[in-house]
Amino acid sequence: MKNYDVVIIGAGAAGLMCALTAGQRGRKVLVLDHAERMGNKILISGGGSCNFTNLYLDSKHYISDNTHFCKSALSRFTQYDFISLVEKHNISYQERQSGQLFCNGNSVEILNLLLEECRLSDVKIQNRSTIKKIKKDSCFNIKTNSEDYVAESLVIATGGLSMPAIGASGFGYEIAEQFGLKVLSRHPGLVPLTFSRDVLDDFSDLSGISADAVVSCNEQSFREAILFTHRGLSGPAVLQISNYWQQGYEVVINLLPDIDLTKTIKQWQKERPKTELKNLIGELLTKRVAHRWLELWYHNKPVNQYNEKEINEVAMIFHAWRINPSDTEGYRVAEVTRGGVDTNELSSKTFEARKMKGLYFIGEVVDVTGWLGGYNLQWAWSSGFSAGQFV
Repeated sequence: MKNYDVVIIGAGAAGLMCALTAGQRGRKVLVLDHAERMGNKILISGGGSCNFTNLYLDSKHYISDNTHFCKSALSRFTQYDFISLVEKHNISYQERQSGQLFCNGNSVEILNLLLEECRLSDVKIQNRSTIKKIKKDSCFNIKTNSEDYVAESLVIATGGLSMPAIGASGFGYEIAEQFGLKVLSRHPGLVPLTFSRDVLDDFSDLSGISADAVVSCNEQSFREAILFTHRGLSGPAVLQISNYWQQGYEVVINLLPDIDLTKTIKQWQKERPKTELKNLIGELLTKRVAHRWLELWYHNKPVNQYNEKEINEVAMIFHAWRINPSDTEGYRVAEVTRGGVDTNELSSKTFEARKMKGLYFIGEVVDVTGWLGGYNLQWAWSSGFSAGQFV
């Protein structure tokens, strides 16, 4: 049986950040992970370029039952702190839209940064380790498939349920419940939306077409691209709104966010009166979408033949397309898990469980979910660093 000051279960973004931070304090740290390779989610982040943080970090970009919980950690380890670490390792990066920062190279650079910092802090990392049993006496006893360990502090950084193909599981929630912590209901987040067959029949053949749009639901709106798929809708705006969507909620999409279509049609009536409306709108929007919308919900004719009432009705079908998703694509493709360990069970400063001294939960396993765009990795860095200061 081997003794450590700290055992961290999960060698992802939060776990490795916690490990290197604790190691820098002189703590004897062991990281255990069941996977063959570490940091799978880091490696696929940003399409392989790792969207490692966002310049416009703000607590309002996170969802939780307790919206104040994330503020402490985000203020103690900011986006600029992680940028400094990136620059220390001479990793070239770029800003893309909305403050998103990506490596100019690939995601392995960020993983290597974390592993090198762990090495410098004498952190031991053991992969292919399956946890068989955890119990608490005076210390935590962790039994694995290969060895048994004893630790003063135990950190759960096992992530959520999203992307089971790369190793996601509900292990962290099981440990929380084992030690009497409340776990809130979980749902796929940052995930494509799907539609019933009768709705899909209207536009499934538009699969692969994208459009700039404003997508709204549950008093939230996002303007980014949407993408028609063979099962529903995806694209950044849809992934963002999925964090706010629940069964039964209506989603409203403005397909022409920069145009006042009512005014534009009246202008066309003066300037191009004999041109068919579908062709005119097809100049503003993908032709196939423009044509389909008029086929489905209105009749097409030369623009000078529309009266005031008809113009307003046509404008509404493009500015306020109302749909009721039937479901999401689920955890298989979801980027994150909404919900998780109730933040009321944890200290927002240390991430230690209030009911169990020495037990910590960080990262995605906690009920804090960020927007698309580097916010979830920043939560991993911030929560990992914060816990690493105390474990």
